[in-house]
Amino acid sequence: MTATIIDGNAVAARVRERVRREVEAMNRKPGLATVLVGDDPASAVYVRMKREDSAQVGIESFHHEPGGDVSADALAGLIRSLNADERIDGILLQLPLPGHLDQDEFISLIDPAKDVDGLTAVNAGLLLQGREEAMVPCTPAGVMELLAEA
Repeated sequence: MTATIIDGNAVAARVRERVRREVEAMNRKPGLATVLVGDDPASAVYVRMKREDSAQVGIESFHHEPGGDVSADALAGLIRSLNADERIDGILLQLPLPGHLDQDEFISLIDPAKDVDGLTAVNAGLLLQGREEAMVPCTPAGVMELLAEA
């Protein structure tokens, strides 16, 4: 058995370039809304990286940081407004949420068509069924891309 060495950076560069070309060919820039609630340093880094990745490929970023003490009503209102915003094609609600907020409640408020993490019941169900239209979360999708390269 021979070992295959995968250059993850090279794969990422190819994917980034493919996405950049696809975005460039669109009639309008797609939009990604990121919602960061609280002050978890790892979450802040992850969201910053997603926003930077989006910018590199031409996706417009709409960042929201309502603060760790945001009320459930205010967060629900924000998610509903993002669902209704035609400039927003995807919503990334960064988890975990602070303890006073029920993350399942807020995940269920995200329009499944804008659920970039595939966490809504609709998208999780489609993924479980192996349906082609399922939204595959980015980490497993990235692993599959690396395996395809191997």
